[in-house]
Amino acid sequence: MDAAAFKKSTELDAPPAGTEGPLKAMWHAARGEWDKAHAIVQDDESKAAAWVHAHLHRIEGDNDNARYWYDKADRSVGTMPIDEEWSAIAGSLLTLR
Repeated sequence: MDAAAFKKSTELDAPPAGTEGPLKAMWHAARGEWDKAHAIVQDDESKAAAWVHAHLHRIEGDNDNARYWYDKADRSVGTMPIDEEWSAIAGSLLTLR
C-alpha cells in the first residue's frame, strides 16, 4: 500500500488491518482526529512517533512544540505544505510495515 491508498482508506470506519502506532496516528490525523492521533504518539518514545508528534503540533500551529519533536525525531523542521508532509511521513512509515 502506498500513501495515496492509505489516505483513501481514511474514508472507511477503521484503519487497515495491522495499522498500529505512529501509522495509526497518521490515519487519524488525516481524518482530522487530532486528539486520537496525539494520544497514540504521546507516550511512544520512538523516532517515528516523535516525527508524527511534530507533524501534529505543526497542524495545531504550535511551532515551538513541533520544533522540539522534530529534534527528538532527528528530522529537519517541516516546511513543506502539511498535506505533502503527511504523505511523506505516511509513505515512510508504510515502508516499515
